[in-house]
Amino acid sequence: MKPGSRPWVTPPILAGVAVVALVGVFVAVPPLQQDAGFHRFADRRSLLGVANALDVLSNLPLLLVGLLGVLVARDRRCTFVDSWERLPWLVMFGAVAATGVGSGLYHLAPSNTLLVWDRLPQTLITMGLLTAVIAERVSLPTARRIFGPLLAAGAASVFVWIGTGDLRLYAVVQFLPTIVIPLVLLANPPRYTRGVDLWIALGWYVVARLCELLDYEIYADLGLSGHTLKHLAAAASVWWLVRMVRRRAPVNPGAARLSSTGSPTPSP
Repeated sequence: MKPGSRPWVTPPILAGVAVVALVGVFVAVPPLQQDAGFHRFADRRSLLGVANALDVLSNLPLLLVGLLGVLVARDRRCTFVDSWERLPWLVMFGAVAATGVGSGLYHLAPSNTLLVWDRLPQTLITMGLLTAVIAERVSLPTARRIFGPLLAAGAASVFVWIGTGDLRLYAVVQFLPTIVIPLVLLANPPRYTRGVDLWIALGWYVVARLCELLDYEIYADLGLSGHTLKHLAAAASVWWLVRMVRRRAPVNPGAARLSSTGSPTPSP
């Protein structure tokens, strides 16, 4: 959508989508249990004494790009219309780095106990990115209010799974943002340039999910597992976000804030 256009997705619409998704999932979908074969990945080869070596080592790019993202988001040369907008990006990039560590540990000896340290930071990634997009495209005041609750909901979804075995809340936390973010990008005008980078990052995310689903098939064809490629595609997705934050600029250089309705408001 072009800058200056009318935003179509407003805070009440976002709240409605979230309520419908939560109610719909918990009413229409029975409790989701962890697949018994979840921890059996295609590539179980060891290298230099490292078990499941490629699935472990392919997390290094995630760690590195996450740390790079933190440095970029902290860099005062990166322009934010409101200084608070740095916070969701810092949380998201920090969570990417934590995922690189947690996922690496998990793949050394896959189990539900270690999977917690993979899934927990992943929820912070999705909630951080969702908040950043809401702050830019919908309403900065709304983003400020919901950021803490979103992070808490993300973490809670993991602990609900550990405590009950039910993955429904975790599924909502992980996949609802993949619907909401593209909807907001299509329907609401940007306040920053380089919006195409967000779409490229989402494209790499889709590639990562496809590689995850086709773990065994890709391994049979390439000798490199889909799960290993998933980690690399996820790192590429985050790299495009780092690149975007580093290079983008406000569409309206005089913009100083968002109005309470989420519309861009120029400085007087």
